[in-house]
Amino acid sequence: MGPDRIHLRVMRELADELVKPLSIIYNQSWLTGEIPEDWKLANVIPIHKKGGKKDPSNYRPVSLTSVPGKVMEQFILSVIMQHLQDGQGLRPSQHGFRRGGSCLTNLISFYDQVTRLVDAGRAVDVVELDFSQAFDAVSHSILLEKLALEK
Repeated sequence: MGPDRIHLRVMRELADELVKPLSIIYNQSWLTGEIPEDWKLANVIPIHKKGGKKDPSNYRPVSLTSVPGKVMEQFILSVIMQHLQDGQGLRPSQHGFRRGGSCLTNLISFYDQVTRLVDAGRAVDVVELDFSQAFDAVSHSILLEKLALEK
């Protein structure tokens, strides 16, 4: 539950009553590019991944945000994804962050391509890069400066 303490069940049970006011808020937000300040807040809770529970690096933060804000995010995501797929913004080789795409589908596609090349008598070189924890190595002050320039 986010900082507004609105539970998803409340949204579902009051959907008929909330559809009109929320559609006004969503449309206004879409037109102005602004979202309600309360929807920018989050309750951050640590979720244990693996390993010792006393080691902070064995936890990942999960942000619990406003349910109405999450609903709006899903609308926006569906519009963006449809636009990317219709306009060929995503290559077929892109598996992450796509419906039906996963590490497994990426691995199967990779295996299929390598197998075809080997069957054709071609040499195959593979380079693997591990970007896990790459964000931790980024200078946050430089990142913030670059993000500020984007505004």
